[in-house]
Amino acid sequence: MKLDDRLANGIKVLSTVLITGAIALELWNLYTHGFEQFDRFQPLIGFERFALLAHLGEGAIAAFYAPRKGEKPIRFAIYTFFVGTIGLFELFDRSSDSNESIG
Repeated sequence: MKLDDRLANGIKVLSTVLITGAIALELWNLYTHGFEQFDRFQPLIGFERFALLAHLGEGAIAAFYAPRKGEKPIRFAIYTFFVGTIGLFELFDRSSDSNESIG
């Protein structure tokens, strides 16, 4: 395994953990009806919402292009949502006749 592969795998794991945490933070925000009593968390909330929207956009792009690359759109969209830009890099690095699977 090359250093680039190990770095990419590390980023995938870290991204998955952070996006899962962002989802949990947003669910907690919905459950507690906002963070008015936690003003110090507002920058964190803004950052996690930006990250969730960015990953959602990446997932939508992956869903749109996945069939052209021989992948299942929903499956690759969810994968890209959690791993981020690396999922898009993996999708666009594949040839259109590739039958490789995720992971």
